[in-house]
Amino acid sequence: MTAHANPARSLHTVLGSGPAGTALARELVRRGHAVRLVDRKGEGPAIEGAERYAADVSTVEGALEAMAGAAVVYHCVNVGYHLQVEVMPRIQDAVLGAAKASGARLVVLDTLYPYGETGGAVMTEDTPWKATTRKGRMRAELDEKYLAAHREGRVRVSLGRSADFVGPGVLNSTLGATTFPGALTGGTVLGLGDIDLPHSYTSIQDVAAGLATLGENPEGDGRVWHLPTAPAVSTRDIYAMIEKRVGRPLDVVVLAELRPFGPFDEQFIAEYAEMFYQHTEPQIVDSSAFEQAFVATPAPLTETVDATVAWYGEWLAQQ
Repeated sequence: MTAHANPARSLHTVLGSGPAGTALARELVRRGHAVRLVDRKGEGPAIEGAERYAADVSTVEGALEAMAGAAVVYHCVNVGYHLQVEVMPRIQDAVLGAAKASGARLVVLDTLYPYGETGGAVMTEDTPWKATTRKGRMRAELDEKYLAAHREGRVRVSLGRSADFVGPGVLNSTLGATTFPGALTGGTVLGLGDIDLPHSYTSIQDVAAGLATLGENPEGDGRVWHLPTAPAVSTRDIYAMIEKRVGRPLDVVVLAELRPFGPFDEQFIAEYAEMFYQHTEPQIVDSSAFEQAFVATPAPLTETVDATVAWYGEWLAQQ
């Protein structure tokens, strides 16, 4: 940085303080960046080196306020499942409008939803987008708009797609609060669909590291990337890893068909039903393009399971 450079331009702003946004804020601090972590309330445990900031990024005004002075902005905002189709496009419009006005680069945390059902084929960045579900079509439309904004020179954008999250701090996932608390206490572990199919899970630490890498490398702009994801194994294989660490067999209840159970209420089930194909066909993510382009290696699932079991042990002790 020269003496005349604006040091504020090195600011990295993270929109959304869920598991991904929080892990990303910590990763960016670790890499030496000035970090602002934004959500509606600006509250939560202190993250050393990061500023918590309150803003409503569903409006252009709120998003502009959140982005003030940022060189890179990471969009990790999500909303309740039943609100996504209505709310996510509104957030996109605000974030894109603010990014254009501010000149910040935009890195978007994305899902596999645009691909839709693949029949179990391995998903690469070249896999056709064939979603037929409401949420899948919505995500595909968002992504088309992001890439169009980049092509047209309005905003510099890159998209990082992740499989299902797993890791410390991840509660709302197939491998989250329906798995680890039961595993650690001898309670019920909830499996979905066919747990013997290969299913990719992305470590929340790899999500954070991957997004941070896209934020640091403008040459990755203008396209979709699969964030580093360990080779797929079956969910049953992961249960076996957990069993070794907790020293007892898991009491697994498998929902072969979706129905209200435990934390899954009728409202969630009604919204999630269209996405249940993710548990009835293999979900295999190939992240080799990212790994080769940025010399990255995903964390082994064994390490991720170790870290997640440890985190949930601490979490349960505080409940």
